[in-house]
Amino acid sequence: MRPLADLQKETVMYQVLAFAAAQGLFSEMALLPVVEIHVLESVMFVVKCEGPKLVPFFKATCVYFVLWLPTSSPSWFSALIKCLPIFCLWVFLLAHGIGFLGAHSSARKILAGLIFSSLGDAFLIWQEQGYFVHGLLMFAISHVLYSSAFGMKPLDLRAGLSIGVVSGLSYALLYSYLSGPFTYLVAVYIALIGFMGWRALAGVQLYDDLWTWTKLSACLGAMLFMVSDLTIAVNKFCFPVPHSRAIIMATYYAAQMLIALSAVERQDEDDPKKIA
Repeated sequence: MRPLADLQKETVMYQVLAFAAAQGLFSEMALLPVVEIHVLESVMFVVKCEGPKLVPFFKATCVYFVLWLPTSSPSWFSALIKCLPIFCLWVFLLAHGIGFLGAHSSARKILAGLIFSSLGDAFLIWQEQGYFVHGLLMFAISHVLYSSAFGMKPLDLRAGLSIGVVSGLSYALLYSYLSGPFTYLVAVYIALIGFMGWRALAGVQLYDDLWTWTKLSACLGAMLFMVSDLTIAVNKFCFPVPHSRAIIMATYYAAQMLIALSAVERQDEDDPKKIA
C-alpha cells in the first residue's frame, strides 16, 4: 500500500495540471517551439534573400578599412573610397526593382537619405578646409528623410522621452566646448538625429510586443548612427577619442546598412508572435 504522503503529492500535482489545462497554458507552451522555429526561419530568410545583395557593401567596407587612407591628405580618390560602401547600399535598394521603390515611399526616402549621406561623407573629407558645416547640413537632411521614412505612428512618448534625455545629456556634454555658430548648429543637429532615433525606436513597438525584423533593423541603425555622430562631435569639439576614426566609421557603415535593410518590406515578415 502506497504512503499517504505520496498520494497527497500526486493529488496536488493533478490539481496543478488541471488548473493549467483550464487556463490554456499547455496550448501556449506548445506554441513556443513553433514561434522559435518561425523566428529562426525569418532570420534565415533575411540572410538568404538579402545577404547576396549586400556582398558588394561588405567588400567596399573592407576596402576602406584595408586601405585606411590618411585623412591629412584629402583627395577625390579618398572621397570615392569612403563613399563606396554607401554607393553599394544605393545599388542594394535599386536591386529590388523600380517597382519596389515606386510602391514604397519609405524605401524612396531612405534611398534619398543615402544619397545625401554620400554628399555629407564627401564634404567631411575636406572638413579641415572649411566644409564641415556642409557635411553637417547633408547629414541633417538625411536624418529628416529617415525620420519621414520611419513615420509618426505609433507615437510612443516613452521612447521619445528616453531619446530626449540622451540627446539632452549629449548636448550638455558638448555645450561648454562649443562657440559661435556651432552652439546652435550642433543643437539643431542633435535635435534632428534624436528625432530620427525616436521614430526608429518607436517603430519597434517593444512595449506592445509587435516588433518586426525591418523595424528592429531601423532602430539598431539609428542608435549606431547616434553613437557614430556623438563620437565625431566629442572628438572634434571636446577631446581626442582613442581609435575615434575606427569607431566612427564602423558604427556609421553598420548604421547605414541596417537602415537600408529596414527599407525592405516583405509580406512574410509578420510578427512571429502573431502566428497564434
